[in-house]
Amino acid sequence: MSDVMECDVLVVGSGAGGLSAAVSAAARGLSVIVAEKESWVGGTTALSGGFLWVPNNPVSCRDGIEDSIEAARTYLRHEAGNHFNAPAVDAFLDTGAEAVAFFERETAVQFEAASAFSDYHPTAPGGRPGGRSIKARDFRAQELGGELKRLRPPLPELTFAGLMVGSGPELKHFFNATRSLASAAYVARRLSAHARDLALNGRGMLLTNGNALAARLFRSALDRGVRVWTEAPVLRLEREGGAVRGAVLRRDGQEQHLRVRRGVVLAAGGFPQDLERRRAMFPHDGTNQGHFSPAPKGNTGDGLRLGEQAGGAVEEGYPNAAAWVPVSRVPRKDGGWGVFPHFIDRAKPGLIAVLPNGRRFVNEANSYHDFIQALFAATPPGERVHAFLVVDQPFLRRFGLGFVKPFPVPVGPQIRSGYLKAGRSLAELAQKAGIDPRGLEATVADWNRDVATGEDRAFGKGSTAYNRFNGDPEFQPNPCLAPIAKGPFYAVEVVVGDLGTFAGLRTDGDARVLDEAGRPVPGLYASGNDMASIMGGNYPGGGITLGPALVFGYIAARHLAGVQAEARQPEVALAGGAAGLP
Repeated sequence: MSDVMECDVLVVGSGAGGLSAAVSAAARGLSVIVAEKESWVGGTTALSGGFLWVPNNPVSCRDGIEDSIEAARTYLRHEAGNHFNAPAVDAFLDTGAEAVAFFERETAVQFEAASAFSDYHPTAPGGRPGGRSIKARDFRAQELGGELKRLRPPLPELTFAGLMVGSGPELKHFFNATRSLASAAYVARRLSAHARDLALNGRGMLLTNGNALAARLFRSALDRGVRVWTEAPVLRLEREGGAVRGAVLRRDGQEQHLRVRRGVVLAAGGFPQDLERRRAMFPHDGTNQGHFSPAPKGNTGDGLRLGEQAGGAVEEGYPNAAAWVPVSRVPRKDGGWGVFPHFIDRAKPGLIAVLPNGRRFVNEANSYHDFIQALFAATPPGERVHAFLVVDQPFLRRFGLGFVKPFPVPVGPQIRSGYLKAGRSLAELAQKAGIDPRGLEATVADWNRDVATGEDRAFGKGSTAYNRFNGDPEFQPNPCLAPIAKGPFYAVEVVVGDLGTFAGLRTDGDARVLDEAGRPVPGLYASGNDMASIMGGNYPGGGITLGPALVFGYIAARHLAGVQAEARQPEVALAGGAAGLP
C-alpha cells in the first residue's frame, strides 16, 4: 500500500460527528473517506440513547412546539457561564434547523419528536419544559444489507436477550406489562417479532435509540458513495505550509499515505478510554481505578493527539471534563465486567441514593450529570467516590433496578453474582452492602414521612418537569415519590462513569480547529467529542452531545465545500427547513 491515494475529505471516526460530516460533504460532491480505528462503525453513538438536542428544530415545530433561538442562547449562556463560546453557540443555533431539515430531506436519517422531554434545568433562564430534544426513528437492520455486520451492536447491559427496547412509550409498555392488558399485548408482539428475528437472522433486526441513528447515518454514507474503512487507524497527519494536507493510516498491517485536497475532520470520540489524559483531567481517577466508562474501548483520545500534533489546542479549563453518569458494574459470564448507565431508574417513585453513611445527598431524579456532581461534592477528599441506590420489593418488581429487570424476570442470578444486595430488613441490607445501618434506617424514616405529604423537603425529588417526565404518573401527587416500606430491601452500588468527554479541541463557528492563539489550523476541523463542547462543561439537556455532533458535522462539510453560512433567516422559515442544499 505504498501508493498515495487521494480524496477531498478524510473523516477520522464513524460516530454521529464523523458520519454527519461525511454525508454532508458527499452531498456537496466531495469525495470522502471515513477512517474508523475499530472493526465497528457507529462509535459511541451506536451505544447511546439516540436523543439530539437542537433548539427550534423542524421536527419539534411540526409537533406544535414554539421555541426561539434567543431563548436557547440565553439558556446556553446561563449553562456555560464563563466558558460560553459565542461564535460556536451562534453557529449551532443558527444552523441547527437547517441541518436537521437537510438530513430528513436528503438522507436515510429520519427523526421523531420527543416534545415532553424537558431540558435538564427547565426553570433556568431560557430553559424549556420540553421540545428541544428529538430522536432517530427506529430502523430495520435489513436496510444495511451485508454491511450490518460492521454496525456496532448496542451495550448488552441495555438489551433484554438482545432486544433493544426503545425509549419513551415503548419502555413504558415494558414497565406496565404486568398491570395493563394493552401493554402486555404490545410486549408479547414485540418479543414474538424479536424471537422470529433471532430464529431467521441470529440477532434482533429492529434497531432503536442510538443504534438506529448510527445505522441511518451509515446507510446514508453508503448511499452517497462514502468509502468507510474499518480497522484503519490514523497514525499521523501531514502538513504542507502549515496546512493539513494528508494523513498516514494503517490498513491491513501496512501504512497507507492519503493526500487530502480539502481537509480532515477529527471525530474520533474524545478520550474516555485514554488513561493518561483521564489521570490529568478527572480528579476522581488519579490512579485509573475510580472511573468506569461504557464508551468504546477504542476511544483513546486519538483525535485530540492528532489535533495537538497539527498545532491545535485542547480546552482544559472546563469545570467538568466529561458528561458524568452514575454506572453500576455488571459481572459477565466470561469473568469480565459490563457497565450499566443509570438514566431513568433514579427518578422512579420509591428509590433513594445514599452515601456509605446511609444519608441522602441529592435529588435522585435530577440529570445523571448533576447526580455525579452532587456525589463529588458529598464525598470527603481522598475517599472513594461511590453511592448506593436503595429500593424495596414493590419497586424492584415494578421497575427493576439498573441491570435487574422487573418481574417476572428472576432476580436470583443478580443476587448470587453480588450485583444486587438484598436484606430482609434495612439493617441486614446495610450490613451486606457496606452502609451504616442507623444512618440508612433514619434516612428511610425521614423519606417515608415526606412521601406521606407528597413533598421531598430534603432535596425536592419530583419538583421539576424533567424529574416528573422520568417518574411514574400513576403515583400522585408526586410521580417520583413512594414509600420504602416492604421488604426484602435491595441496593445496587453506583460509581462514576461518563457518556463522553467535554474537553476537546477548541474550534470556531465553522468547526475549524484553533491553535493556542485562537487562529484556525488550515485544513483541520473537529466534531463530536473531539470538539470542545459548546456547553462549557455543563449538561443542559438530553442529546447535547449528539445534537451538536450532527450540526457541526454539517457545518464542517459546508465550509470544506466552500459554502458560506447563510444569513440568519426568520425563525419560522428556519423551522420549516430550507429547500435544497445551501
